[in-house]
Formats: sequence, structure tokens, C-alpha cells
Amino acid sequence: MGRWEPGARERLVVAAVDLFTEQGYDATTVTQIAERAGVTKSTFFRHFPDKRELLVAGQEALGRLLTEGIAEAPGDAGPLEAVAAGLVRASTAMGPVNREIAPRLKAAIAASTELQERNALKSVSLAAAMTTALIARGVPDPTAALAGELGVLAFKRGYAAWSDGDGATEDGFAACLIEALDELRAASASLG
Repeated sequence: MGRWEPGARERLVVAAVDLFTEQGYDATTVTQIAERAGVTKSTFFRHFPDKRELLVAGQEALGRLLTEGIAEAPGDAGPLEAVAAGLVRASTAMGPVNREIAPRLKAAIAASTELQERNALKSVSLAAAMTTALIARGVPDPTAALAGELGVLAFKRGYAAWSDGDGATEDGFAACLIEALDELRAASASLG
């Protein structure tokens, strides 16, 4: 096995998503994932504590990029403008592999209650990270929490549009995120 080849983490994620799609999450073992990725089982465990964590590969980096973008937004930026800056920064973490596996990942999540729960926890974590970053900018708690939740919803909607689109680039991902946030801003204004 090519356990010393670069890109093991990415190969593990792709292998897991493929296996989850082909045979279901519950029927897929860590050994199968490692074999499909061309690494040893111990290499798998150097990257992930268990197969469930494959779903949130990169979550820490994504949360960090969101909060950095919010923190570095211009001082006079409103809460949603700061969230937009975070979304643009976070878009840099997503590449062609993310776009390629998105439909299979969506199917795997839809077929597994455990993965649905883990995905929901990921959303909560990202919303909390954005809320904390906004509060650090002086945004009042309720406003920061609402903006953080809108940021997560914009990320989900933008990611779906980007991964379903044809010919979108990494720059296109940022545009999808901002478009989704703008749609949500307009929708929330219409609530009255």
C-alpha cells in the first residue's frame, strides 16, 4: 500500500464517500475505506478517530476561515457584510474534489441518520464560530446569533448551487455564497 504517498487524507474522504454511496454507511468499515484509499488502517486513524468524522473533514479549517474573514472585515461593516467576508474567505477551502464528491456526499448523508446528526452538529459548530466572531466585533448577541445562522444557511445554499452548477470555478463558489446570502437578506427583510 502507498501509505507514504501524499494526499492520504483527501483519498480517504473520497474513498469513504464512494463506499458510503455504494454500500451504505453502516455496511462500510474503516478497513474497506483504507484499502480503497490505498493506505493502511493505522494511516486512517492518524487522520480520523472514526469513520463518522470523515464527514466533517476540514471543519476546523472552515470554521477558522469563517472567523478570520469576519474578524478582518472592515471596521464599519455590518454583521451580514462581515459574514459575507467570512464566506468569501471560507470559499478558499473548497476545491474541485469537494465539488466532485458533493452529490455522493449528499446521498450518503440522506441515507444515514448518524451522518445526518453529524452534519447537523457541523452546522451548529459553524454557526457558533461565526456568532463568536461577530460578538468579538461588538455585535450584540441576538444579532450575532441570527447573522451566524444566516451565514450557515447561506453556506449550505451556496454550496448546493455551486456543486450542482456546471463549469463553476473556485471564484464561482464565492459568488454562489454571496448570492445565497443576498437572497436570505432579502427574504428576511420581507418578513416584516
